[in-house]
Amino acid sequence: MSRGGGGCCPSMDLMRSEAMQLVQVIIPAESAHLAVSYLGDLGLLQFKDLNADKSPFQRTYASQIKRCGEMARKLRFFREQMSKAAISTSTQFSGTSLEIDDLEVKLGELEVELTEVNANNDKLQRTYNELVEYNIVLQKEMVTDPSKQVKLGSLSGLVPKEKAMAFERILFRATRGNMFLRQEPVDETVTDPLSGEKVIKNAFVIFYSGERAKSKIVKICDAFGANRYPFPEDLGKQLQTIQEVSGKISELKATIEIGLAHRDSILKNISSEFEQWNTLVKKEKAIYHTLNMLSLDVTKKCLVAEGWSPVFATSQIQDALQRATVDSKSQVGSIFQVLNTQESPPTFFQTNKFTSAFQEIVDAYGIAKYQEANPGVFTIVTFPFLFAIMFGDWGHGICLLLATLYLIIREKKLASQKLDDIMDMMFGGRYVILMMSLFSIYTGLIYNEFFSVPFELFGKSAYACRDPSCGDATTEGLIKVRPAYSFGVDPVWHGSRSELPFLNSLKMKLSILIGVAQMNLGIVMSYFNAKFFRNAINVWYQFIPQLIFLNSLFGYLSLLIIIKWCTGSKADLYHVMIYMFLSPTDDLGENELFPGQKLVQLVLLLLALVSVPWMLIPKPFFLKKQHEQRHQGQQYTMLQATDESVTELEEHQDDPHHHEEFEFSEVFVHQLIHTIEFVLGAVSNTASYLRLWALSLAHSELSTVFYEKVLVLSWGYNNIFILIIGAVIFLFATIGVLLVMETLSAFLHALRLHWVEFQNKFYEGDGYKFVPFAFASIIEEED
Repeated sequence: MSRGGGGCCPSMDLMRSEAMQLVQVIIPAESAHLAVSYLGDLGLLQFKDLNADKSPFQRTYASQIKRCGEMARKLRFFREQMSKAAISTSTQFSGTSLEIDDLEVKLGELEVELTEVNANNDKLQRTYNELVEYNIVLQKEMVTDPSKQVKLGSLSGLVPKEKAMAFERILFRATRGNMFLRQEPVDETVTDPLSGEKVIKNAFVIFYSGERAKSKIVKICDAFGANRYPFPEDLGKQLQTIQEVSGKISELKATIEIGLAHRDSILKNISSEFEQWNTLVKKEKAIYHTLNMLSLDVTKKCLVAEGWSPVFATSQIQDALQRATVDSKSQVGSIFQVLNTQESPPTFFQTNKFTSAFQEIVDAYGIAKYQEANPGVFTIVTFPFLFAIMFGDWGHGICLLLATLYLIIREKKLASQKLDDIMDMMFGGRYVILMMSLFSIYTGLIYNEFFSVPFELFGKSAYACRDPSCGDATTEGLIKVRPAYSFGVDPVWHGSRSELPFLNSLKMKLSILIGVAQMNLGIVMSYFNAKFFRNAINVWYQFIPQLIFLNSLFGYLSLLIIIKWCTGSKADLYHVMIYMFLSPTDDLGENELFPGQKLVQLVLLLLALVSVPWMLIPKPFFLKKQHEQRHQGQQYTMLQATDESVTELEEHQDDPHHHEEFEFSEVFVHQLIHTIEFVLGAVSNTASYLRLWALSLAHSELSTVFYEKVLVLSWGYNNIFILIIGAVIFLFATIGVLLVMETLSAFLHALRLHWVEFQNKFYEGDGYKFVPFAFASIIEEED
């Protein structure tokens, strides 16, 4: 396939996937790391794992991956610390770049320093919290008059308020009432020294008698998390202690602030280069993972890589390998060669931000087989068009367009932000929604509906009242006074008694015409697939009978619809199609649309009946004959590959079913299933396209109900309050039902019509995606 254009990439071609090749690269060990790094920057080579039989720990570069994992852990630790300190990472790339070994040393030093600073800060903070609690206990002055006190032991401290009642009850039971407890609530929340959390606490003092009681009380205090503090009995000592504690609190507060400032300065230095370090570690880890997929030769001086690359990327890969050889100052260059293989290559489509979303719709059904026709080309137009048939209202289309334009105008800003799932989905499909809105405006103009209201945009109506007594709500009494309305549905139909029958008939017939056209397109694409893969059997015994069968029945129905529109005939097409099968020889009578119709119907019915065994019987026999011819000369074709034992070995590995016997019964049953599926599917798929009519009708009627029964009705009350309520209800109903639920419904139905009715005519979708080793995608996925 010829291509034009220059630059780094060839011109885009979505119809067939890029031509791929299996390549082998032999890289000297000293330049292997740099070569893989350059190939990762290029992102056009998908490596094969040549060490699949080895566990991750048995591979050559397991220790280097472990080092990278440890560095990644340290970076995660720094990120957590920056998040706690509310310090954001800088996206600006600093000028200095570090080697991975230097970075490992620096990260280790920073982790030790930061851990030590955090440990000191935690220790100081705990001491500070303890002193604050001690100060609270001292301030409460919960002691008896020294002149009246007896010689009793005492314990004082703070206990969480939620545990105070249970604490008192357990103390009473444990000491059998031989103690005196006094509690007083603390006005402010206190930071607990152990947990570091804000807790509401009570200050307490316990008087007891005897060491035995003291040991019990201490154990209960520990169990309830009650922090105990010494309380001087002498009033002078109390005042002195309060002054000492207050002084220590002030000193500790200043020390903690200095420590936090030091920690923040360390984190700010880290944040300025964090993204650069993180990217370097991710790249390094990805490089070693890729190197582990390469096999060492016997001398352990070279690494052998195999992988898939697009044919157009050959020169770019060779340039990257050459640069790696020069930059690593290797004495030996890398060897690049293309391998012959029977293995099916991966599928690679070059898409841009516009086409990628449409390609994702196709890929969600299945990845295209290598170089089979890609439905994504047609999906760009047919998907939004089928959606618009069900969503035809140019007012609603404008609303969708405005929402999409907001996403497109701000796409650079939104692309750099982390969006929630729904918003991310909408942003990813912004160009799909753009096309859907434009087509919805187009079909809305055809239906002549703006929030269900018709407008005379393309001239005046072709009909007018015969006399003044002619009512607006009926077509009786209307006469044609002008040429037909130039574009779309004449506005006079809206609101008339015959509106529903007329639009029903129009939309139902349009649905059938569009459905048959799209299914024919699918069958024609199967011809191009068969021609591309040089499969004559599929042309003669699949494409031709399928085309004949579908058009003998539903192609003929489409022709009758067009003839009826052109001639204005009142023939009943239901009667024509039903009796074409039940009584093909009977006269058509008033249902005859053209001369010789009866003979045409007999011929078409005969062709449809003949095409079924045509699809079913010959293909399995021809496949069996092909298999026998291919294997008759097998022993001679094997000798051609003896020049290169490696190639021969690869061909045997790539084609494990080379000697498998041809199971005729299995092939015949498969063909039988395929034939039955197509015959029944031709009927069911055509009927399935009637959803275009059903959803279009539902959307139009819902829009009419919201307009007439909410907005117009509230306007009729001549009350501003009721009008505002009606407008709000209309707004929310329009957005919630018509612009959200109906959009989703029409989207899903359009999706089904493409996946089932269109793609199953030609699209196998059993390939696998080209996933090159690329730093850009690796960093994006991990983020």
